[in-house]
Amino acid sequence: MAENNFVDFVKIFCRSGNGGSGSAHLRREKYIPKGGPDGGDGGRGGHVIVKGNAQMWTLLHLRYQRHIFAGHGESGSKQCSTGADGQDITIEVPLGTVAKDDETGEILFEITHDGEEHIIVQGGRGGLGNTHFKSPTNQTPRYAQPGEHGVEGWKVLELKVLADVGLVGFPSAGKSTLLSVVSAAKPKIGDYPFTTLTPNLGIVSYRDNQSFIMADIPGIIEGAHQGKGLGLRFLRHIERNSMLLFMVPADSKDHRKEYFILLSELEKYNPELLDKDRFLVISKSDFLDEELKKEISNEFHDIPHEFISSVTNSGIVKLKDTIWKILNKPQ
Repeated sequence: MAENNFVDFVKIFCRSGNGGSGSAHLRREKYIPKGGPDGGDGGRGGHVIVKGNAQMWTLLHLRYQRHIFAGHGESGSKQCSTGADGQDITIEVPLGTVAKDDETGEILFEITHDGEEHIIVQGGRGGLGNTHFKSPTNQTPRYAQPGEHGVEGWKVLELKVLADVGLVGFPSAGKSTLLSVVSAAKPKIGDYPFTTLTPNLGIVSYRDNQSFIMADIPGIIEGAHQGKGLGLRFLRHIERNSMLLFMVPADSKDHRKEYFILLSELEKYNPELLDKDRFLVISKSDFLDEELKKEISNEFHDIPHEFISSVTNSGIVKLKDTIWKILNKPQ
């Protein structure tokens, strides 16, 4: 997916429809001059509905559709006829979309399943017709109930990428290169920081026609939880991953320190992220000899890790086996 086509945050103004007014009609026919009340109820105002679509990956379609209005309900009429309901408007979004109230920041709901629907603003109720107000002491009510007004307000839709494996590492750790090797994804690759400006997803083929989804999350830097670098913009995508694959390049000046800085940034952003399964790989290890590998392994004697090279494909098959075991371990 082209970088400029990936949109993971939109603010939209939603307005539901007004309910239709009830009718105060009195039955008047040729031989029934005083037939009593027969006014119908007003129709419900239209809802604005958010629906999950598993085939969508971005909120791009909402970037230029900032105002979404549902239809108004119609008024009731004679012969106790109920007015038509206002037209509902359905917004389709990718799975992993979170809806929030812009004013309060309250999380309204989260879309996680294909076809899942939630009403983001509810249409006004239709007013009751005068038939509801007749009584032994008031047999000819000449009034009816007005419809409720619809609801309006600014809402925020945030997308958190859904993936089995999230790649976590500093800029230029080799995340995009790994994704391009194990899947058909073609992320932008370069040897300078922040080559990746949007999350990239790839389907990784495994044995016996099985597969899992891997996400290349834009690089984290120290202070990312405070908004430094690409900061908070992409840390939220990590929340939706089943496991985290940490990547520390072999040419790092301090491998262990780099790993724990990454852990610290995740913990400061959301401590629950450390409850996820995680694994460490030392990337760009094609130029390491056995002695250097042993030195680095000693640094991580208490942390499970493997050495890989996306350039030579060294360790890639073993890594896929390890990931598969972690994703499918008994709960």
